[in-house]
Amino acid sequence: MMKDCLQFLIEPAKKLKFRFKETRKKVKHVKKEPLSESQLFIMELARELNRICQRSDVLAHIWTGEDVWPPHTCREFIVETANILEMKENTEKPVQVYVDLHPEKRDWKTHLLSMLEQGGEYDMGPHKRIIMDWTRAQRNTHPHGIWPGEAVLMMLDDLELQWKRGLLSHLQSAVELLIGATLGEHLDKELIPRLWLVQKQKTQKIECTGYIPHIVWNWICDAAVEVSFDPETANPSLLLSEDCKRLQCGLERRPVPCNLRRFDGWWCCFASQGFSSGRHYWEVEVGDRDWRLGVAKESALCKGYRPLNTQSGYLTLRLERGSELKALTAPTTPLPTTLIPRRVGVYLDYDEGQLSFYDIQKRAHIYTYSQKFTEKLYPVFGTVEMVREMVIRPADLREPCLCKGQCLFC
Repeated sequence: MMKDCLQFLIEPAKKLKFRFKETRKKVKHVKKEPLSESQLFIMELARELNRICQRSDVLAHIWTGEDVWPPHTCREFIVETANILEMKENTEKPVQVYVDLHPEKRDWKTHLLSMLEQGGEYDMGPHKRIIMDWTRAQRNTHPHGIWPGEAVLMMLDDLELQWKRGLLSHLQSAVELLIGATLGEHLDKELIPRLWLVQKQKTQKIECTGYIPHIVWNWICDAAVEVSFDPETANPSLLLSEDCKRLQCGLERRPVPCNLRRFDGWWCCFASQGFSSGRHYWEVEVGDRDWRLGVAKESALCKGYRPLNTQSGYLTLRLERGSELKALTAPTTPLPTTLIPRRVGVYLDYDEGQLSFYDIQKRAHIYTYSQKFTEKLYPVFGTVEMVREMVIRPADLREPCLCKGQCLFC
């Protein structure tokens, strides 16, 4: 009697056990792709760096095969690292790691691109020898290892945690940090963010990384400034709150005084504040249908319906029809739908020529404009939404940290 009652549990359990056995059989028959020579070299390099740098256990994920980089990433990293080490040896001036200081003199980059297009291992021997000779020299010079510094260790812990969570595809940044520390770079909490922003954003514009490390994110947010909508430049169809922090479309055009700086075509508005130097950061809550954000040069025209793109002096992102996110370059640069944000952080470093956009809820990079700025820049905003307001968030308001419990990095 009892057996009959439990029969409805016994049969599914038998089927589940059979499925587990079949799954194990399939796993045993799956053959791993053999690693390329460049991938094996990266694993050996990680082991050598682990011996050179103290407290660099994060590299064990690489040399044990847990973190395997794509072959093309390995080849590119080997060539670039070899050239950096060669430049460091041939000059008395310090070379900033992975920063393109003189692009017109970097003939090796053209060589690298042609090599990567071929897709093969090419002749990587000379580049590998340069790197391994350097690691041997470091081990002989520092038999007890090198202390990378507290800031670097904090960054390594952060990168390892986010790699385990799947927010970083691999640990290349950890290797680059330790090479920089070994080369004698004093990587403090000020220099690490600068190098990261140059390396990961100015040279890799779109979705360069799925995660912004704590040290870098805090440094960006430290540049927060108060920004407000300028009612004297707002399209007559836009409605502004009394504190000029909220913006939405109205049903009718308002009677407003004529102004050369007032938008009369696109439903846009400038900020009251403009910037001609320094670092600045502001956050905006956007709608889910149609909006635009960015900056405009002081000389940019705002009358009519001419394209608001880089050719007309505007550096912006735009969301259209709720699903088309694009950078308004000329021609436009489509962005993946996975990058569509609800809260956008805009970071302007005028002196470095960088304008970056972030999804502040995911703490992820969306897109970066890189160019030399010579004019005063004004934040620009646009929306056609009548229900949901566009809101400029207070400068002292920050998103909750992604860490569980008390944050060790803030």
